[in-house]
Amino acid sequence: MTRPLPRWAPALAALLAGVAAALAHPPFGVLPGLLAYGLIMRLGDCADIRRPLRSAFFRGWLAGVGYFALGVWWVVEAFLVDAATYGWMAPFALLLMASGLALFWGAALWLYRLARPRGLGRVLVFAGALSALEWLRGHILTGFPWNLPGESWRAGGVVSQAASVAGVYGLTWITVAIAAAPALLFDPVPRARRALAVAVAGLALAGLVGFGAYRLGAAAPEKGAGVKIRIVQANIDQKEKWRPENLPQVFESYVALTTAPARQRPDVVVWPEGALPAVIDDLLAPGSPYVGRLTDALQPGQTLLLGANRADVGPGGDVRYFNSLIALRREDVGLRVGGIYDKRRLVPFGEFVPLGKLAGRIGLRSLVHMPEDFTPGPEPRPLTLAGLPTAQALICYEALFPHFTSDAARRGGVRPAWIVNVSNDAWFGATSGPWQHLNLASYRAIEEGLPIVRATPTGVSAVIDAFGRSSPQTRLSLGKSGFIDATLPYRLQPTLYSRLAETIFASLLLVSALFLGATQRFSGDS
Repeated sequence: MTRPLPRWAPALAALLAGVAAALAHPPFGVLPGLLAYGLIMRLGDCADIRRPLRSAFFRGWLAGVGYFALGVWWVVEAFLVDAATYGWMAPFALLLMASGLALFWGAALWLYRLARPRGLGRVLVFAGALSALEWLRGHILTGFPWNLPGESWRAGGVVSQAASVAGVYGLTWITVAIAAAPALLFDPVPRARRALAVAVAGLALAGLVGFGAYRLGAAAPEKGAGVKIRIVQANIDQKEKWRPENLPQVFESYVALTTAPARQRPDVVVWPEGALPAVIDDLLAPGSPYVGRLTDALQPGQTLLLGANRADVGPGGDVRYFNSLIALRREDVGLRVGGIYDKRRLVPFGEFVPLGKLAGRIGLRSLVHMPEDFTPGPEPRPLTLAGLPTAQALICYEALFPHFTSDAARRGGVRPAWIVNVSNDAWFGATSGPWQHLNLASYRAIEEGLPIVRATPTGVSAVIDAFGRSSPQTRLSLGKSGFIDATLPYRLQPTLYSRLAETIFASLLLVSALFLGATQRFSGDS
């Protein structure tokens, strides 16, 4: 007689399943971890019969805790930049963040158990429940779509190309459905039926691989302008950058890399988000010693795209601060501001504190080195830059959000030729965070069919082509000081995803709903 499992065993299995699923993401790349989605589904199937919904929610939540604790552990590093002030918050921040994000996974398994799908095709219902709650995670409040299951695949690889059609939410549905299918081998139904269901999942995976291989091999790019790009990565530690006495040294580090000899003169130089520890208005003010130095660093006709903090003084003397991308063009008479993009999507607790006045009373402050929280910018539109193709700016956190660029293009009435993504990944330290951020940002290239020029202060900076690929020659890794000289990659024709947004994902959710209705009506399987 088989002894029953201890009551804590399903809870431990759920937690470990979440960790395994997180290990599938870059930089770990343990793709067999995707099979954990099948275990999570079965944990919902066999929830405690006395309190099945509560049991399913708890198991899904534990799986989410394991997934997000590993996926966002880098958040601890941000609090250690100023350890004397914020260090005590680090473990609580990770615990609260992982536990809060895990609520979406708990709700997904609760919904799956509530639906009680039957038969071998219930993987489609599970995929629908989890991907729908992941979509909600990416949209509720400010949204935080970090490490969606569909982004487990390395960007630029064959499977990732499906995001050009279905987006990452659609790819999440497909990934979860395929990954959960092997769990059907343990169903108490005839072996042939189980084998057929798993074979269908295998064929779906083969189809993804085939489509990706075809797209990478056969897609023809549009002709481009051959713009020469230089990305500057000074590798200045976040702890040192914001010491006032270090401003001259930080500035000279960027200038030295900007003016380093090149085989071909760059048309545009890109400095990362928050490159200089000062408000740009002060640096460019009349009489500032930095204006002349910056002017000398650029040649006539060159443009500097600079991530900077900007202050705006209102009529009443009130000051608003923006996290901005500033375009400075060197002309015969000196520097000219050729365009400004103000970051629209701000990081909660990083750039602003929700319920700011109440939070301030209990001692909470955003982590930015500014007198006040940042203000969100206007609705994004592409930047028109003199002598350069139209560009869409994405500042740090904004690179997580699918269809951001297409929405901006619709507002501006023009499709950009490239995306410039400046980010301050120095907050992540030498963790998995910068590599994950690179992977997530690269999916925006795949979805839009546009190249990305990505600049960070300490890595990982890269030139990413319209298929989401970057090579060692067009990347600067963590902890490296230097620059990347490259020609701006060509853009592709607009992708199906850029035209249809989440229409295909919504269709996949409809498939889940239709299957659920059909099986509950006609199937006798349990």
